[in-house]
Amino acid sequence: MSLQGKAALVTGGGTGVGRAAALKLAARGAHVAVNYSRSAQEAADTVRDVEALGVDGLALQADVASDAAVKAMVEQAAAAFGRLDVVVNSAGTTAFVDHADLDGMHEADWDRILAVNLKGPFFVSRAAAPHLRASGNGAIVNVTSLAGVTGVGSCVAYAASKGALNTMTKSLARALAPEIRVNSVAPGAVDTRWMDDHRDFLQRAIDNNPLERAATPDDVGDAVLLLVENRFATGEVLILDGGASL
Repeated sequence: MSLQGKAALVTGGGTGVGRAAALKLAARGAHVAVNYSRSAQEAADTVRDVEALGVDGLALQADVASDAAVKAMVEQAAAAFGRLDVVVNSAGTTAFVDHADLDGMHEADWDRILAVNLKGPFFVSRAAAPHLRASGNGAIVNVTSLAGVTGVGSCVAYAASKGALNTMTKSLARALAPEIRVNSVAPGAVDTRWMDDHRDFLQRAIDNNPLERAATPDDVGDAVLLLVENRFATGEVLILDGGASL
């Protein structure tokens, strides 16, 4: 699939994996809308770097947990670019709570994690679907997590949300075919700003990894690009963990 002249929307595109995916899509010739919730400056920086690659960029604020905000955002992106061909659902949140600390997993955290990590990708995919169908070769890539496969991660709610997103990927791949392909990349530990205050968590992941390092946002962005461009991939959950699950 050639991305030259196509248009993409990347949620959580101001930082980390979302930023890396946005820049890789732009480098392939796609115009990119960069969604953010609170990271306005980071989103503006990403748009600047997108535009430096010779394509159009657009920063769009929206909380993906809000269906109304998502619908408005998608329509803004489609109107600005005149089309929408690719969606990358990268926005996410978590809380670091030991899995054995059941009382520490508060209901408010459960609700917010599921709203952003699971409802959000559904809302975005649903709102974007008419535009992606019109594209004739639409692609959705969900950024999930190895936690959704193994049940090990920052907290029980995060692992549950990502496991459900893996399953939803397969459901939407069936529901939206053949006009729209839907895939997921499920990375292990990724060295992003989430880990700035949790270096011990990251180091434990590295210690259990045959490659002896964490993934970088660029590593995950490369996998996102692979799933966008491969026209015969749908319903896949690509585990990208450096061999941690061997």
